[in-house]
Amino acid sequence: MNLTSNKSISCTVSSCEHHNRSDNACLLNSIQVGRCGPTTSSSACTECDSFQLKKTIGQ
Repeated sequence: MNLTSNKSISCTVSSCEHHNRSDNACLLNSIQVGRCGPTTSSSACTECDSFQLKKTIGQ
């Protein structure tokens, strides 16, 4: 994982471990995009498979 934002990957999911809130960008060099079901007919049926829930302090 980068310690700087990858401005080529915009992101607004602040609950993701890889999200840089100040830039609204991903900290990863690349992401994996997957589909939600067996077939995909629109962008609404896709998701970021690189998502990891942000760890909270004390966990």
